[in-house]
Amino acid sequence: MKKILVIDDDKAMGEMCKELLNSKGYASDVVTSGKEAIEKIFLNGIYTIILTDLVMPDMDGIEVLKKVKQQNPQIDVVVMTSYGTVTNAVEAMKLGASDYITKPFKRDELIIVIERILQLQRLEGEVDRLRSELGEKYTFGNIIGESSKIKKIYEIISNVSNTEANILIQGETGTGKELVAKAIHYNSARKNYPFVKVDCAALTETLLESELFGHEKGAFTGAIKDRIGRFRTADHGTIFLDEIGNISLAVQAKLLRVLQDSEFEAVGGDKPIKVDVRIIAATNADLEVFVEKGLFRRDLFYRLNVIRIFLPPLRERTDDISLLASHFLSIHSKKNKKVVEGISREALNKLMSYTWQGNIRELENVIERAVILCKGKMIELVDIPLYQEKIGFLQELSGKPLQILMDQVERQVIINTLELVNADKEKAAKMLQISRASLYNKLNKHNIA
Repeated sequence: MKKILVIDDDKAMGEMCKELLNSKGYASDVVTSGKEAIEKIFLNGIYTIILTDLVMPDMDGIEVLKKVKQQNPQIDVVVMTSYGTVTNAVEAMKLGASDYITKPFKRDELIIVIERILQLQRLEGEVDRLRSELGEKYTFGNIIGESSKIKKIYEIISNVSNTEANILIQGETGTGKELVAKAIHYNSARKNYPFVKVDCAALTETLLESELFGHEKGAFTGAIKDRIGRFRTADHGTIFLDEIGNISLAVQAKLLRVLQDSEFEAVGGDKPIKVDVRIIAATNADLEVFVEKGLFRRDLFYRLNVIRIFLPPLRERTDDISLLASHFLSIHSKKNKKVVEGISREALNKLMSYTWQGNIRELENVIERAVILCKGKMIELVDIPLYQEKIGFLQELSGKPLQILMDQVERQVIINTLELVNADKEKAAKMLQISRASLYNKLNKHNIA
């Protein structure tokens, strides 16, 4: 059990503090000298808060503070001071004291100080717990699969995580590029700092530049206040640039400078800003083709492409489909509060023989839909209608004008995709690789409710 230690050469004051703390339910001990306190702290190691007087004959509160912080920086120290030694209290705060209280103080004042520190300790403990859970969630062991191709990915992640190398992840939409990026970050020395994702395909050139590098007030119409940008947010951590192939040549030039010099200027600013950020980029495009066409800077490509990770499409790792399906079944059964125990052999065979154009994301959507709609404890064949089964209508389209055919195919593809993602338009737009605005325009065009 954690305790509070009271240090005061005035025995009456020390006993009063102990009595007060005990009356509020806090376990506490009291000593009358700094030396005795240090021995007790180092011997027992059970104190979470030290409450010490500043002025004591053998060892003053400043010296106690220094020794406690050297031994265990996590212990919170509160100093008690008289009106004549407030300056010393300020010095104590600079040396790491959590708070100070001026004598004579009211009983409630001391309790407020103690409760505030304990609340902060609880919050810090919760942050540490959540950070630990987040790290566990994105360890490479949580990238599901036992196929030879995915085992090779595990090995690469293990080898590159603790380096500072920039990384380029290539793979089709839905193959898990963000999950790999997070696994690298949370297995690196930067894991206690931010992981910041930027979807480069979702923003215009102007907005992307501001999002990445920040802007100063008045830099452009609508810039009513300063913005620090994602690179500064990610300082000492990792920035994940998803769909890097979509950025303009102008933004590419600024990004290249960050890679070369670790600095940039905010939009509308002229002061260089230094950052320490690891860059992980991802794309579903062939950047080497973009380079040859002049759409992507060759020097930037080489800077990003220090380590390249190719994520195989799901159709090339069919051995993992059963594991992934079981994993998603467990997640979505809990999420939807349903008791679904497994997948029938017929349904699993159907999943194994499908080509999965939307890869892992499509598989998860299919399993989630099946969990929601299935009436028994097992997912059966009838619970998993798949996208490709709905395109038999294409054989009926021959002999019509090309534009009509194209419109009909587009309409059916959009309907099928919306069904696949339970009408989630954001997911549908990502799967179709178009913007949400484009999707809404097509919904209106084809009169799709």
